[in-house]
Formats: sequence, C-alpha cells, structure tokens
Amino acid sequence: MPIKLLIIGGVAGGATAAARARRLDEHAEIIIFERGEHISFANCGLPYYIGGVIENRDDLLVTTLEAFRERYHIDIRIFSEVTAIDAKNKQVEVKKLTTGETYKESYDKIILSPGAEPLKPPLEGIELRNIFNLRNIPDSDQIKAYVDTRKPESAVVVGGGFIGLEMAENLVHRGVSTTIVEMLDQVMPPLDHEMAAIVQAHLKEKGVTCDLGNSVESFSEKGERIIVSTKKGNDIECDMVILSVGVRPENKLAKELGLEIGTRGGIKVDATMRTSDPNIYAVGDAVEVKDFVTGLPTMTALAGPANKQGRIAADNVLGRKSVFRGTLGTAVVKVFDMTVASTGASEKLLKNNNIPYLLSYTHSGSHASYYPGAEMMAIKLIFSPGSGEILGAQIVGMEGVDKRIDILATAIRGTMTVYDLEELELAYAPPYGSAKDPVNIAGFVASNMLKGDVENMNWDEVSDLEQTGYVLIDLRNKDELDESGSISTALHIPLHELRKKLPELEKDKNYIAFCAIGLRGYVAYRILTQNGFKSKNLSGGYKTYLGAREKIMKESSQTPLWLGE
Repeated sequence: MPIKLLIIGGVAGGATAAARARRLDEHAEIIIFERGEHISFANCGLPYYIGGVIENRDDLLVTTLEAFRERYHIDIRIFSEVTAIDAKNKQVEVKKLTTGETYKESYDKIILSPGAEPLKPPLEGIELRNIFNLRNIPDSDQIKAYVDTRKPESAVVVGGGFIGLEMAENLVHRGVSTTIVEMLDQVMPPLDHEMAAIVQAHLKEKGVTCDLGNSVESFSEKGERIIVSTKKGNDIECDMVILSVGVRPENKLAKELGLEIGTRGGIKVDATMRTSDPNIYAVGDAVEVKDFVTGLPTMTALAGPANKQGRIAADNVLGRKSVFRGTLGTAVVKVFDMTVASTGASEKLLKNNNIPYLLSYTHSGSHASYYPGAEMMAIKLIFSPGSGEILGAQIVGMEGVDKRIDILATAIRGTMTVYDLEELELAYAPPYGSAKDPVNIAGFVASNMLKGDVENMNWDEVSDLEQTGYVLIDLRNKDELDESGSISTALHIPLHELRKKLPELEKDKNYIAFCAIGLRGYVAYRILTQNGFKSKNLSGGYKTYLGAREKIMKESSQTPLWLGE
C-alpha cells in the first residue's frame, strides 16, 4: 500500500517537504492543508512589495497552486485548517474555512509545518484600525492599500528586528517619516551592541528615529491619528503602526496532542525532524532545533533552515535516512545602503552560556582600493581561544558583505579555524576583491592573537584605562585627526615617528596603540614590545571605537594603508 502523508502548512517547510516526498515516491498519497490561499510565497519579499521595490504582486508567488499540483500530483486543500490530531486512530479533523464544514482524514505519517505567528502583546488599543502585522500576502495587501490610498505622513514601527528594519526602510522609501520603538538598547538583536550601533547610525543618517530602550504601553486615537504611549512617558503621534515585536511558534496542535515542547516553546524534534510521536514530524519556524556551534536548543525563523528541514523530514518519512545537524542562523538584511549579516554564535550568546571565546575586529575594502567604488566593511570574528575554531561572525558594510558572510558560514559548517582562513584561496580581480581578501585579513588578525604576535584591547575596555594605568597612543596622521577627531586623553605620535619618539616614553607605562582600523596599531605593538615596552593594540582601531558610539568615521582622502595590495 502506498504511504499516506499529510502535510499541515505550506510555504518554505511544507511545500518543500511535499515536493521532495513526491520526487522520492511517485505513488505516495500526499495532501497539503493550508489555512490561507497560497501554499508557497516569498515572505521575505513582502516589505519590498509594500515599498514599491517589487512592483508586481504575482512575483511574490514562488509557485501557484495549479502549477504545483500539476507538476507534483499533490492534493492541495487551501482554506483548510487542521483543528485536531487523533494519534490513536491516526486521523485529523479538518475545518473548511469557507463553509465551516468539518471532516476527518486518515494518515500514515504527518509533517507539521505551521510556522510562527507574530506576537501581539495584550496592550490597550492594540486592536485599533491602522495598526498592522505583517505575516502573509493578505497582510501586505492591507498595508500597501493603506499607504497607497491614505498617503500617511508618519509611522511607528514597534520592534527593531529584521522585519522592523525592512519595513522602516520601505516606508521611508514611500515618503513616510518613521520612528522605530525598540525595548532593547539596540536594533537587530542577533548582533552584538557595537555592530548594531553602526546600523543605528546609518538609520539616523537616513532620517529614521530610533527610540531604543523603550517599549509601548498603549495605543489610543486622536481623530484620524494614533497616539503611541511609551514606557519612558513620551507619546508619539502617527498615522499608522507596524507591529514587529517578534514571533512565537504555532504549537497549538502539538500541545493539544501532547507532543513534547522545548524550553523555548517550539516543537521538540530529533535530528531526523521526528517529534515525540514516531509518526509525526515537524519543520520550520515552529520547531526547536540544535544550535550548530553551541549545541544548545534554538529556534530560527528563517527560510533556509525551514527548506532543509522539510527535505530531511520527507526523506525520513519515506525511508531514506537523513539528519539535520543544526542551524547557524545565518542571516542578511538590507538597511537602506547598508548590508548587515551574521552567522554562528554572537558574543553575548557565548558570554551568557559561559563558553570561552576570543574576538577580533577588522575593517577591509570590498575590493581593491585602487579600483573605483571600494567600500569598507566592519568584520567581527569570534573564535575559540584554544583551537582557533570559528564560532561566529558579524559583518556590516555596503558592498561585498553577503559574499564574505557566506564564506564564513561555510567555514563554520566545515569546523574550520582562523588558520584556515589565512590560507583560503579566494577569487581576486580588482573589481571584485583584493589579493588579501577581507576574510583572509580577519584570519591573519585572529591568528596573530593566538600565536602571541599581538595582544588586543577591545573598544569597551577603553573607558577603564585611567584606573588601569594605560596610556593611549594615536598613530594616525594629523589630517586624519582633523577629519575624524580622537580620544581626548591620547598622545598623538604618528606611526612613522614612533621609533624616534621611543626615548620619550616611560618603560613603566602600559601603552595602547591605535590607528584608524588596527593595522598601524599592530605594527606599533610590534615596535613597542620588541623595544621593551608593555603594549596592547586597540582591536579594530578608532573606527570600531566610534562605531560603537553610533558615530561614523570620515574616511581619509588619502589611500588608506590598510587597503594596499
């Protein structure tokens, strides 16, 4: 007898599982139940459709119901909600949302792909008109229609995560003055503070107000407008509100059935994506999986992992052994002219779980400096203090960020070390990269730390220098100081003058050398320590120090030393 597989939920996980199952078994009976109208659409494109960047609504449809049904010969039932699962009798109860009729359907195996729903906190006034969530195409239709017809002048985006930032950009693109209210002290929670601060500075440059460390207490109406009242006591008057405060897993069916639920609220699965019921698998935003780096339970609302999990679940349902080895949470987002990306573990995650780590900051050009258009990118590399194994990375810049984060994500998946990054042979031509790629540079700096060739101090330690007896030395040229300023307590000794100034320095002092991005600081460290002085290098230089304070360092008009071939 052919297997009968029910897939509850479509989009990335469910639709992928259905297609994979059909390719593996031409004779299986496969039914997809989807509450909405579309079984596969581009969630990540919704903000850009609202912003008018994606002009054609149909471009958001990865495939149509008719095309999917015809290609894979799958029974697709839209506007159909599975309301209960009877594991003992191996039946589900289905409600037709268009008529209210209910019926039962038998199964051999189930793949749950219910996704996650936007959080809607129980705040006063949250049901008022012109307060929107964004989860699916009908949501985007509603928001876009409002922006198109009502021409709002101002908006509040509640939440500074991926969707919040993308919506802020696209609302500004439509001429809507936008404020982000975020309860944390930074946007982009997956990033560490100093990397997020660079993004915040860019948002401000683009006219977005970032109200950080604040939360919404209530909503009220003032005529046709909305008043957003916050914990800090300030009221923000606007024409519309986008709620983007995170998501929670759709685990209602799983809970009612008694499936095991993880500590984070997701459906607990093993490496084969099987739940605590041997006949039921689960995939996507609703499941709790293993973090590839730390081994800790995690949840990732990302299309990439959901697709892979759907494929793996289908394999195992149909007898082909396949395992999901964990997620890196690799992500990238466009924020106006900036690209923001991360992979693997963040510093705060490692610190909170007492996992040892080291980190380095580097600033490199997207391609050769002598070829027009090179843009600087900031790279934070996190690695093991013992083996040098790469644990995580974050990159913020303009061009070439996506390429480098993908290389580093691949390196983490391959359990590579910073020493391997030094040796990577990456494509180079002046329009595309440098002979020493930014990934190589990150590897050189991290390897120097492990080899004892340099001892670094990080940006957040500078404020404690007076208590620890360190002296800062600014190695930049005078014109760089004139353009970007400096740390007020620092001595100014340009690198080319350092050797002849050594007799003026005191051997009992500890010197922190810094330049624009760290290269000259490293050279100065080598000079100082080999001449009997105690020294450290400020990792990432003045650029990282300023970026952590949401300030953008002006680039010197001269060709920077650190971009040279």
